[in-house]
Amino acid sequence: MRIVVKVGTSTLAYPTCRLNIRRVESLCRVLSDLKNAGNEVILVSSGAIGMGVGKLLLKERPSDIPTKQAAAAVGQCELMYKYDELFSHYNHTVGQILLTGSDIDHEDRRENFVNTMSRLLELGVIPIINENDTVTTDEIKVGDNDTLAAIVATNIGADLLVLLSDIDGLYTGDPHTDKSARLIPVVDAMTEEIIALGKGSMSGLGTGGMATKLHAADMCMRAGVDMIIANGEEPENLYKAAEGTPVGTKFVGKRND
Repeated sequence: MRIVVKVGTSTLAYPTCRLNIRRVESLCRVLSDLKNAGNEVILVSSGAIGMGVGKLLLKERPSDIPTKQAAAAVGQCELMYKYDELFSHYNHTVGQILLTGSDIDHEDRRENFVNTMSRLLELGVIPIINENDTVTTDEIKVGDNDTLAAIVATNIGADLLVLLSDIDGLYTGDPHTDKSARLIPVVDAMTEEIIALGKGSMSGLGTGGMATKLHAADMCMRAGVDMIIANGEEPENLYKAAEGTPVGTKFVGKRND
């Protein structure tokens, strides 16, 4: 399988914005194992700004663009250093790709991206992708890594996209406030009722929430790519996702039979 895995800032870092070392180590171990089993693995990783906030000892996530971009520049180095170190333990090579919206919107640049990705996978590399937060502006940014992951998955012909989040999946209500909320195991169609379930939710550390995940799911389903939302506190959930064992919420891609 060709599997794209997106991991959010809330999964990678503690509320202090410092790296959750134990969880990141587990994530890299599982991804390496999936690759050892013959799968092609692509990681879309948030966390650059969050890592930069911790590294620069800022009291909170910045709101102004220059400080965000400065934090991203510092944090991206920290993040890739750790990924390179951990994946090297399992004899895997990583490669970094930083994208902006214009890289996807422009036909020639999108083709270059797809060609580069194809070659990296042929060479046995694990590509690690993030938005280029250091240079992005409102005019050229994708905006969130859920959408970026869906763009990557649909452009490279992935079989599966897994969004690792701080929640088990899509619920019928907010499980933090509604005790009767239940997990929805499978979504076959992106209805208005499903879309409404994503309104008003957002992660405290990152830029995404359930609304962006449902947007990503809609993109994947239209392109025939399956997508799963699963809890990133247990990276082993990726085994279940790859094996087809029920986990989280699965959005079924439309097949042209």
